[in-house]
Amino acid sequence: MKGPHNIFRMIRMGATLERTGAMPVVLEAFDAPRPLRILARSLVWPFQWLGKRGDTELPPPARALSALGPAYIKFGQVLSTRPDLVGTDLAHQLRVLQDKLPPFPTDVAQAMIQSELGQPTEELFETFSEPVAAASIAQVHKATLRATGDEVAVKVLRPGIERAFQRDIDVFYFVAGFIEVFSPGSRRLKPRDVIAHFEGVVKGELDLRLESASASEFAANTQKDAGFALPKILWEHSSRRIMTMSWADGVPLGDNAAIDAAGHDRDALGTRVLQLFLSHALRDGFFHADMHQGNLKVAPNGDIVAFDFGIMGHIDEYTRRVYAEILYGFIKRDYQRVAEVHFEAGYVPADRDVEEFARALRAVGEPIFGMDATRISMGKLLSYLFEVTERFGMETRTELILLQRTMVVVEGVARSLSPQLNIWDVARPIVEDYIKKSLGPRALASDLIKTLMVVARFGPRLPRLVENALAAQAATTTKPEAKPAKALLVLAALAGAGLAALGFWALAG
Repeated sequence: MKGPHNIFRMIRMGATLERTGAMPVVLEAFDAPRPLRILARSLVWPFQWLGKRGDTELPPPARALSALGPAYIKFGQVLSTRPDLVGTDLAHQLRVLQDKLPPFPTDVAQAMIQSELGQPTEELFETFSEPVAAASIAQVHKATLRATGDEVAVKVLRPGIERAFQRDIDVFYFVAGFIEVFSPGSRRLKPRDVIAHFEGVVKGELDLRLESASASEFAANTQKDAGFALPKILWEHSSRRIMTMSWADGVPLGDNAAIDAAGHDRDALGTRVLQLFLSHALRDGFFHADMHQGNLKVAPNGDIVAFDFGIMGHIDEYTRRVYAEILYGFIKRDYQRVAEVHFEAGYVPADRDVEEFARALRAVGEPIFGMDATRISMGKLLSYLFEVTERFGMETRTELILLQRTMVVVEGVARSLSPQLNIWDVARPIVEDYIKKSLGPRALASDLIKTLMVVARFGPRLPRLVENALAAQAATTTKPEAKPAKALLVLAALAGAGLAALGFWALAG
């Protein structure tokens, strides 16, 4: 219930923000008008004693959210992927948020497993460990299946987490409404829409069946990727609140000493993790959007193993092509073509000057190319690119913002393994290969076949559509203002179907 009963919770939140020093940072990031800043700080200042102190080693915003609890930590993590909303500085400060929390008792986890799967853990598992990892939403136990003897990881939601998150989300909606009333200028940031986006993300993570489905789809896409592996989902031992997968042995990708001791080539690993991410984003349009060292291991055979699939990124095929052409244009330093791609895609309004936009893009690209190879960052390039395109009227595209944020994280992982890594040299073959496959004759033929298949599905209905369109046209011929739009459209569709069919037969021949 999003009502006045949330006032106390809002005051406690504000008191914590003020006590940790986060309040002025947050108000500045959201460009709050001076009256709202004065009102907000005046209201919460007398109640600072109600606020939590937090970890003084963290930046103020991360310190405040960590102190307020799991929902706030997760909210900060989501906001860290949206510099378009909170600004680059605040987004950067929020990236240090970690959702490692004290575990809940093992017997509580076992009771939940029995409730969800209908069998006690003693019947399902030969061994069942204490928690090996605990986060804001769930914790993980290592177990051995009694039926097969295989080692597995069992992820269990925190008890009562759904209700706790919903209570805090209600507070977020209440605060968003408060901000919109007292700061009309903030409505351009759509505070309620931001909370709705967060609510959707969290609800997806609170249903482990959806995470299992994401892991399964990701595994199907990447099964032929050399040097990459994913745990197998055990659907018969999974449910809404339980997710069981095969155990992934290996050393954390962030532990260079352990990687060296195991004899792995860190330069090769750095190259591979970056190329894998680009392949998933461009080839599949479905990528791991939380690909930090904590979610990656190196298996004994040298494979990179990814896990934790709560946050995944999606990019449609057309956007992938545009993104690849933009990257390729920058790699080739063809700023004119990059500018044209933005206009062709409709990202920049047609009334803007393409030559002026190309010059602005050159101002983005040239300083980066002038850097030492170890400082070149594709993530920073995309960040600067979004700043320029915003000045030219481009609307925010959330899928590209998530891609840019993940790109920064993956580059950080790659550089931690191989500090001398040249991002452009590593990215070039992946981008070039995608360009050849998605923009060449083979891609054109594939598009024609897809068009034919769409038209073919409407085949049985086409004669009646043509008859109705022609009859409607005949009935309006006495009206001089009538235009044969529908008839022409239907006939054009038939002509297109015929051309597509000819193209298909030619290819088949």
